[in-house]
Amino acid sequence: MGEILKFPAEAVKLGYKRVRRRKAAEDPGQLPLFPKVTASILSFTASPGPFETALLFDERGDAKAAELYFKAIESQDCVADAYCNLGILESQNGNTTRAFDCFTTALKHDPRHSEAHYNLGNLYFELNDFRLAEIHYQMAGEVDPSFANAYFNLALVQSINKDFAAAIGALTKYQALVSGNEARDVEEMLRTLKASLATAKNSRRKST
Repeated sequence: MGEILKFPAEAVKLGYKRVRRRKAAEDPGQLPLFPKVTASILSFTASPGPFETALLFDERGDAKAAELYFKAIESQDCVADAYCNLGILESQNGNTTRAFDCFTTALKHDPRHSEAHYNLGNLYFELNDFRLAEIHYQMAGEVDPSFANAYFNLALVQSINKDFAAAIGALTKYQALVSGNEARDVEEMLRTLKASLATAKNSRRKST
């Protein structure tokens, strides 16, 4: 019978990640033809766009946020981001099928949407589909190598699948990306994974 891996209390899956204000994407293949303006420009207060309005309501926990995200989608304003945040709201309301549809629709609009991959990974994790959860956590990390939460949850999934070497690698990446206290909190988890890896290797040697 295999040994049950026991993590400390800190080893709880990190939650869904809402999309906040996203910078306009730049085409990596296009050379900058004009120098960036460095002079100060007088700015005037402008009303927020449909997505930012929905986000303001969402961050306040206002139920009207979902309706406003749909308005942002109708206005073609940050469509993938709006679907991603809608998916979180649907998940919080227990509507798993709708949440799944929102996250996958976000990926249809932007296949490299890191938060949609991560949130979809969380949804699969909650459904105990650890294979698909691992795939989406990996993709979130590949799209955004600074996405610390993706590496933490990836390490949990890989440890559940008893891929301890991969889990150590993912958790080490997480540790390098987070602040001092958070980095120290995973030290015990890393020790547990390394001990489990050593035990697994010894078991394989004894069986040969």
